[in-house]
Amino acid sequence: MSVESPLAEELAVPVPGGSLAVLRWPAAVPGAPTVLAVHGIMGNAQSWAVVARQLAGRATLLAPDLRGRAGSAALPGPYGLARHAADLALLVRQLADKPVQLTGHSMGAWISALAAAAEPELFTRVLLVDGAVSFPLPPGVAEEDVLAAVLGPALDRLAMTFADLADYRAYWARHPVWPSLDGTGRELFLARDLVGAEPELRTACVPEAIETDGAQVLLDPEAAAAIRRLGGRAELLWAERGLQDQPQGLYDAERLAGAGLELVIDQVADSNHYSIVMGAAGAAVVAERMLATAGG
Repeated sequence: MSVESPLAEELAVPVPGGSLAVLRWPAAVPGAPTVLAVHGIMGNAQSWAVVARQLAGRATLLAPDLRGRAGSAALPGPYGLARHAADLALLVRQLADKPVQLTGHSMGAWISALAAAAEPELFTRVLLVDGAVSFPLPPGVAEEDVLAAVLGPALDRLAMTFADLADYRAYWARHPVWPSLDGTGRELFLARDLVGAEPELRTACVPEAIETDGAQVLLDPEAAAAIRRLGGRAELLWAERGLQDQPQGLYDAERLAGAGLELVIDQVADSNHYSIVMGAAGAAVVAERMLATAGG
């Protein structure tokens, strides 16, 4: 389970309950900006490996494993978006000597919006990637069923075991988004997401963390309102297609236009919810917008 990016340094940041695992891809040029990138609900720090390659040393990229995931799985609860946002603030205070650009994907976008709204002095601009905009629940979907309705089969792997990395790869290879993901990036992500011993490996996501955080993403009014507190400090990139590579993504132009948001909104063409950060084309767009918003 030792597959790692050769360019990434592994750091441990003290937070309540233990240490937050953080990957750091250092800049290769003097005076480069620092970007803090926050993964989605069942992601990990290597979700940003493809973006890090696209940055090519033009910025320092910090990517934590959120509490309850991968290298931070041992961190105890309580979980929740506000706790993650507080962990980000502690990370910035310990690893950066000035405000950083903040980027969040999926659930990480809601966390990023909360963090930037709560402590604006720590963050310059905010890039939200296919997340942070909340809409009413779909008709006929009860609150207790909404997480399963949105995440679908992704929740199933919380209860599954895998014989080895190849078995886990075979499981993911059946996912509709698999062909759209960068090969090296997906291998790094898969390896970081497995814990335990063969032949009973399992995902490094803590079920309680997923359930608590997911409910807040979809139902918490403070999380829904956070994006409106950012004003002109934020931008939103949204994926053309959804979590299962279906034609309808989380967002569409009509719904976003009607949301009345005061921020720049752009679609990343030919992307789905995963490939917008883990596919080569999507990651290139995200990296360039990171640099632009960070002043790099």
